[in-house]
Amino acid sequence: MAVPASGPAEFRIPDALPVLPLRDTVMFPLTAVPLAVGQPSSVRLVDDVMRGNRLLALVAQRDAEAEPSRAEDLQRVGTVGMIHQLARAPDGSVRIMVQGIERFRLIDLTATEPYLIARIEAEPEQIGEATDAEALRLAVIDVFRRLVEASREMPDDLAAAVASVTDPRHVAYFIVSVMPLDLAVRQELLEANPVTAKLRRLIDVLQREVAVRELGRKITTETEERLSKTQREYYLREQLRSIQRELGEGESTDGGAADLRRRIEAAALPEEARREAERELSRLASIPPASPEHGMIVTYLEWMASLPWNALGGGTIDIRRARAVLDEDHFDLEKIKDRILEYLAVKKLREERAAGAAVSSDAPTPAAPPRVTGDPPAREPILCFVGPPGVGKTSLGQSIARALGRKFVRMSLGGVRDEAEIRGHRRTYIGALPGRIIQGLRRAETRDAVFMLDEIDKIGADWRGDPSSALLEVLDPAQNSIPPRTTRSSTTTCRCRSTSRRCCSSPPPTRSTRSRGRCATGWKC
Repeated sequence: MAVPASGPAEFRIPDALPVLPLRDTVMFPLTAVPLAVGQPSSVRLVDDVMRGNRLLALVAQRDAEAEPSRAEDLQRVGTVGMIHQLARAPDGSVRIMVQGIERFRLIDLTATEPYLIARIEAEPEQIGEATDAEALRLAVIDVFRRLVEASREMPDDLAAAVASVTDPRHVAYFIVSVMPLDLAVRQELLEANPVTAKLRRLIDVLQREVAVRELGRKITTETEERLSKTQREYYLREQLRSIQRELGEGESTDGGAADLRRRIEAAALPEEARREAERELSRLASIPPASPEHGMIVTYLEWMASLPWNALGGGTIDIRRARAVLDEDHFDLEKIKDRILEYLAVKKLREERAAGAAVSSDAPTPAAPPRVTGDPPAREPILCFVGPPGVGKTSLGQSIARALGRKFVRMSLGGVRDEAEIRGHRRTYIGALPGRIIQGLRRAETRDAVFMLDEIDKIGADWRGDPSSALLEVLDPAQNSIPPRTTRSSTTTCRCRSTSRRCCSSPPPTRSTRSRGRCATGWKC
């Protein structure tokens, strides 16, 4: 490391001196630095200089890889130095301690063998205004102090050493010699004249270095804090796992929650259902597995993840194929077949109109009449098959499903007296399950299955509730279209069919809902 050196005694600098080219470094006046000399020509130069006045010209090379042979290969401004110490290494190289004396300007080379000798002229700096120089010296010392405080590789004693130097030129050279600067910047500072210009340029360099170091220290501090927080969280998690193992809770809790989260994300839930699932997942993370509520939440989320929210199984409605399927499965029953085909034709026409409206949405269309508040949304009717046992009511539903290319789900309501069978049980009950319609959707694995509500006339009611009222809530579009009923809204694309032996024995609420569609039999109601 360079140290400040006191100015040498006044003496005359010769007009010609041996030139020692420097690679990747610049020598400054008023400083002492160690140099390693390994080239044979340079070693001979040092030996000859030590036998004389110990003076030599130190100048940086323009190209560190090339061997200088012309004046153009060297910088035009260098430093005259004096060798104070010399040590020889076993490999033949030498180590010298050189003190910078004064700047010089290289005029030309007078000899290249056995080493370079150049004609030079001394070029000392002009001091300039004393007041400006002193003010700039103090400014440089202050910025350098900030740089030392922001830098970890610079010892704190450097700031005190610089503050004790009173010569502005000495301050500039001392700071430049201890800072890791680029070769071009060091050469620029050496060539700057007068001293005030050198100090101003040095202030710019120092301020940039201070900004870089302070930003780097800020980034390092933030990184260390972040790593410390991460390590602390890691240790806490490890302790939590150890406690859970001691309590016998196992390590499958996090894995089960992560698996549920992946399944829910893959299910593509609607926005409201997704928010509800996220809320339950957040609760699940804070509830220990030993709690009964943990199992309830897991069961609820598994049902939500397993429902066919977006899975569709049907294709395009083909009336000819539907007629062929009905004729193949049932003999006669022409009125019933016509009613079914009428239903399918209306459904196909509605789908075609909806598709055409979507294609031509950019074209100008007449304004639609305003919708009256309370108007029910356009929904499809529910077909009701009435007849004695064995006439083919259930098989007609199977034929409709086959004609539409959809899954068929049969749900027998005979003897059902608990409304929880329709609406579902409260989640607080042990072994709670959703309603039978949701269970049918899960088994069908599609949201557009054909549902057959069989034996609807045998549905009962007692102290446990009225299943017919719960069934009305499921089948009535005005009640089933309420957005908060996320698990029930998935039934809106299902095609429901009901069967009954006697029309008039059906419960009144169900009869009012069933009247939205005509009975498909010849029986009188």
